[in-house]
Amino acid sequence: MGTAFVLKPSKEKPKQLSTFLFSQHGAEFEPHYTLRHLDPEQHASRNRYAAALYDAYSPDVLYAEVLLIPEWTQPPPLSEQAKANGAIPPPPEPILPSQFAIQLYNPDQQIIVRHRPASVTKAAAWEFEMPQQTFRAPSGSVLDRTQHDPAGSEVTPKIVFKWKKDSKFSKDLACFMSGKSTDIEGKAKHRDPDITVAIFQSLKELTLYEPNLQRVDVEDLKGLEVVLLLGAAVIRDVYFGTLKDTFNLNTRKKSTANDSSGPTILYPDAATQSASPVQDSRVPPTDPRTQWELEAEAARLRRQAMEEQRQKKRREEEEERLTRQLLEREEKEQRRMQQAKVEQETEWVKRMYGREDASVRPNIPPRGPPQGRHHSETGQSAYAQAQQGHSSVPQHANAWGGYSPAPYMSGAASQSSFLTPIPTQQHNLKQKSSFFNFRRRSDHDANKLQRKRSAVF
Repeated sequence: MGTAFVLKPSKEKPKQLSTFLFSQHGAEFEPHYTLRHLDPEQHASRNRYAAALYDAYSPDVLYAEVLLIPEWTQPPPLSEQAKANGAIPPPPEPILPSQFAIQLYNPDQQIIVRHRPASVTKAAAWEFEMPQQTFRAPSGSVLDRTQHDPAGSEVTPKIVFKWKKDSKFSKDLACFMSGKSTDIEGKAKHRDPDITVAIFQSLKELTLYEPNLQRVDVEDLKGLEVVLLLGAAVIRDVYFGTLKDTFNLNTRKKSTANDSSGPTILYPDAATQSASPVQDSRVPPTDPRTQWELEAEAARLRRQAMEEQRQKKRREEEEERLTRQLLEREEKEQRRMQQAKVEQETEWVKRMYGREDASVRPNIPPRGPPQGRHHSETGQSAYAQAQQGHSSVPQHANAWGGYSPAPYMSGAASQSSFLTPIPTQQHNLKQKSSFFNFRRRSDHDANKLQRKRSAVF
């Protein structure tokens, strides 16, 4: 028979808490330890892994803890052209750690668990050592009190343990006691065979073989139990899980009130054990992954600003184009309205003046030679014929050398153009411009007027 511990994850918040249920000799399971991981919502949990083992009934009692800050890959540098285009190198990826340290408290000591990768002939293994003597023996000597604790002394013999996979394709892990640190190489035939002390079935249930544990020469059996439980949980999380989830690479940024309080405390002393370093929310030191995230965020913000500028420019150009089209449509509509107005006014003018022309046109005489000249010439011709027919009528000379048709005609009748003698020359008729022939005479008569003087004076 043995002692069994079953790891049961919490179904309620906080989900980073799990419980090791304990059963011995077939009894019912009951809580015995609490396994606490980093809260992935905390900013301080990013790019690291931590686990701690507490007492299930006294949450302030911390037995041991593990903190892992991984090393990172170095991505190839970018060319200057790529940097100018805003490109960023691929993110650094965590490297699988080759070892981790389990920090035990009361008394304080570190247990280093070293990982040996699998090879063609050997399966993967994780080795660690526990000191045979841990507690200082009571002594009244001052000299004894100045010595180091046996757990920290280099001369204290240590028992070697080894976790190995049960088979290549199995998820079961078995822990063996494989010797002492004082064993001499080359005398393996005198070494005791490996003793199975624990088995981790399906990475969920840990069974301790009590009969074999009694053969283990370790003073601090409680410390060995804590190391087996916490070591098995860390091996499961780190070496059988995904590194992205293990080291919280995708942790959401969340600011806390203590973000600027200072660096994370890894191993607090006895006075500060009540404050869990695993749940410390203070800002972790800058690592390559964090630096890359800062640079990537800065590059993202630059690209976002550039994209916003491009979108703003496109919006302004689109607004300018729409405004220009609107103005062109308005101008075209104004021209159309003006043209329609002009055509309407033109049509109205045509209708208005067309009616007036129709009402006035019947009173306008037809076009032809001037009526006055026609009548004058006609009258003069008739009068000339009358004069020729009455050439025997006596004529009397007037004061200007002309002749009056008869002595009995005077006054207005004597000034009429019908009674005025008409010269016989044909060309004198063409030079008359007055209708009644009062303004202009022939050149021959004009000369006569200039040469003659008044008969009275």
